[in-house]
Amino acid sequence: MSLTDTSTTPEQAAGTGTLPAGQPAGPSGPLKDLLVLDLSRILSGPFATMTLADLGADVIKIEQPGQGDDTRQWGPPFQGEEAAYFLSVNRNKRSLAVDLKSPEGLAAVRRLALKADVLVENFRPGTAARLGLGYEELSRENPGLVYASISGYGQTGPDALRPGYDAIAQARSGIMSVTGETDGPPVRVGVSSADLVAGMWAVVGVLAALHEKQRTGNGQWVDISLLDGSVSWLTYVSSGYFASGEVPKRYGSAHPTIAPYQAFPTSDGFVMVAVGNDGLWRRFGAALGDEELAGDPQYATNPSRVAHRDTLIPRIEAVMRTRTTQDWVQTLDEAGVPVGPIQTVDQAVADPQVLARGMVADLDHPTAGPMKVVGCPVRLTRTPASIRTAPPLLGQHTDDVLAGLGLDAAAIADLRRTGAVQ
Repeated sequence: MSLTDTSTTPEQAAGTGTLPAGQPAGPSGPLKDLLVLDLSRILSGPFATMTLADLGADVIKIEQPGQGDDTRQWGPPFQGEEAAYFLSVNRNKRSLAVDLKSPEGLAAVRRLALKADVLVENFRPGTAARLGLGYEELSRENPGLVYASISGYGQTGPDALRPGYDAIAQARSGIMSVTGETDGPPVRVGVSSADLVAGMWAVVGVLAALHEKQRTGNGQWVDISLLDGSVSWLTYVSSGYFASGEVPKRYGSAHPTIAPYQAFPTSDGFVMVAVGNDGLWRRFGAALGDEELAGDPQYATNPSRVAHRDTLIPRIEAVMRTRTTQDWVQTLDEAGVPVGPIQTVDQAVADPQVLARGMVADLDHPTAGPMKVVGCPVRLTRTPASIRTAPPLLGQHTDDVLAGLGLDAAAIADLRRTGAVQ
């Protein structure tokens, strides 16, 4: 951005004082000039490449003929014949169904790799190299290539060759040890957090490498692991351990160093309350209508409330159970205390704020018909992300992609006859 940039403000872009939601006015995003070759499957890599695609990149997804990405079969639920799992992370992409074990198919993918700006793969370390699609080999002919590898444990270290799974990464990283009720067993996060955070870090790494490439003209290898990504999430939890030597434990919905900061049962559900400082505590106590609790000196400061949470929380719970979730949300909102209902997924995707931000979008799939997808959370005022096309059918764009490599119809037909492509 230049010092004389005259781009619109968020308010000007929306015209109503809010950021624009849904489809942008223009057809392209900030990554419109990037070609991304997606050799990944399941969740971590596809989530990363979908994010790049939402931001405008041309993402070509490589899939095995006859089978495709494993998640095409991960159901029910299905929408039409398409697995909901696959549909969740593969929009805005083109599908090239090609057999990497076929010399002809591998040659086509290699030609794409030598044209690509970015390649994303999540094979076990060493697999891509054995196929002739490793970073060292490709970068010799395409030195500007940004090559992102996502694996369970990274490309180095004693466990590099071990297979990686989300739940194992959550377990080894310490995330599961601090997730769950105080007296209950450790549990995994309700979504595949290790896969998703690895995908997010892959996008960060790719964008950083692309920025550096602007200065040097050279690409580089982005090495992301599920374990590393999950360990990075420990932040204040690990810092607390480093400072005190005390092993962090589970607190359920509560916070180890703030109180009250947790879910409370109401007469018909649950609300999450976040009393992050002493001023909010005084407002919260007044909203509860319990003057004795609000004025009790042993709860006046956050360190004291944390130290006495065993007596504080039951007193709060007794009051909170007397009214409905909606009553408490309204009362605490009016008092300026951060509060929110604990919503089920159906409630969350119908939340007026979620809808106002364009976080639920509609697409028309060629066989599944009308479908809804979760939107892209990145808001850019000049070159916004967009949701343009439904997740592709297996091999839907094989002819288009191969034609873009210079193959004529007869050559493509020959590849299809040999089973190299679908």
